Amino acid sequence: MAKAKKITLFILVISIANLSAQKISRDTFGKGIINTVAKDSTWSMKFGLRMQYLTSIGLDADGNNNFNFSGNNLQTDTKVRRYRLKFDGFVLDPKLKYKIEIGMSNNDTGSANEYTKLGPKLILDAVLKWNFYKNLELWAGQTKLPGNRERVVSSANLQLVDRSLLNKEFTLDRDMGFQLRNHHTIGKHFIIREIFAISQGEGRNITTGNVGGQQYTSRIELLPFGAFSSKGDYKGGDLKRETSPKLSVGATYNHNDRASRQKGSQGSVIYVENPEDSGEDHIFATTDINTSFVDFMYKHKGYSAMGEFAYRNADDATLGENPPKEGKGYNLATGYLFANNYEIATRYTQIDYKGVGNTTEQYTVGVSKYIVGHALKVQTDLSYTTVAGASEGLQFRVQFDVHF
Repeated sequence: MAKAKKITLFILVISIANLSAQKISRDTFGKGIINTVAKDSTWSMKFGLRMQYLTSIGLDADGNNNFNFSGNNLQTDTKVRRYRLKFDGFVLDPKLKYKIEIGMSNNDTGSANEYTKLGPKLILDAVLKWNFYKNLELWAGQTKLPGNRERVVSSANLQLVDRSLLNKEFTLDRDMGFQLRNHHTIGKHFIIREIFAISQGEGRNITTGNVGGQQYTSRIELLPFGAFSSKGDYKGGDLKRETSPKLSVGATYNHNDRASRQKGSQGSVIYVENPEDSGEDHIFATTDINTSFVDFMYKHKGYSAMGEFAYRNADDATLGENPPKEGKGYNLATGYLFANNYEIATRYTQIDYKGVGNTTEQYTVGVSKYIVGHALKVQTDLSYTTVAGASEGLQFRVQFDVHF
């Protein structure tokens, strides 16, 4: 892991050193550290950095559903939640774009394992985007799948400190493969977007253990009142204070053929005990897993609302030692941005897994101060979680975010 980081930093230094031969422009804060275009206009690059520093205080309920602020029930945690290098631009033609994002914090890289060839998962995005005909774009590489809206919203542009429990339990996250994207307008304002993806089905940076089939994702989005300002349908809060109502409604269906993980391309590996004469402790087990999402984003004059519904089912939900996780989830977040750029936001999330019998509910309220929009902000929130109606825990978080 240390070697990989050194190589990444070496490449970064060399790249910046070579910029002296190019046309360089320095944009405003939050728009990249360096923006450069080759003298012959055959390529461009925007380089940026971002960091999130997080402190959390958690308090577990005792056996009587009470909160005791002493003893082992209280936990504190402080860390660099995210630290990332970002590159994007075009090569040869502005219609052929690329995006590269590298995660450097421990939370970004995750743990090395046999499925990543014992290497850290440094690469978040590495994707080419080719606008080959009118509004048609072909994406190739590793990037986010067109799943639930909250996941596609960048972690730099969230309304609360972090994403919801629905995202944690149902997200499609990133994968390696191809995406075909299109959009068109009906009349003056009504926008329709269509996305289809075929990908490996194992998640990001998985290089071994792809024992099943591929996964297939389709998504459609309807924007009846036209486009949001500054792509605000994928940003938390109404920081642009939309002068007229804006609404985006989306639906996604994902089929993971012979998935080998509990949540399709995410979660623990599904396995079964192997016969004694096989020489192995266990072997992969696979089953088809289907995940569906319906979501919306609404914004108008500082008010914003986002809702999501998720549902997952498997052909065989009793398979293996770590069976697939079937169930549904709801997520609703709303907030209002005041004139002084303070925002108050609330969120309600419910997760209900089949066979578990314990519905998880989480109530969150947060306050954010946007100093330079999402590029420089301080956020704090308080969450109360219940399981089967009984108190589970309280969590207080404060985080500052800066990206160049």
